[in-house]
Amino acid sequence: MKRTAKKALLIAAWLGVPSAAIAQPAPPQTPKGWSYEVDQRGNRVARDSRVVRPDGSWREEIRQGNCVTIKERSATGEYKETRQCNPVRPR
Repeated sequence: MKRTAKKALLIAAWLGVPSAAIAQPAPPQTPKGWSYEVDQRGNRVARDSRVVRPDGSWREEIRQGNCVTIKERSATGEYKETRQCNPVRPR
């Protein structure tokens, strides 16, 4: 009798583990204005708008308020960073 009860408990425990793994809550959503996302472990992951071309060059735009920072890297390794701020005109 003890063997049968022990097997039943082991099977029930084994079947219960996958259902607990499936029922994990989703990570919290990061507001749209923030410059990073939060992964499942709670670490910050940059929210980038980087465009990578087949030759290895890339271009990235980062917006902070009224300012835009553009970072570019050519296929030959030349790096260029520009920043432009457009103030809001009062009406």
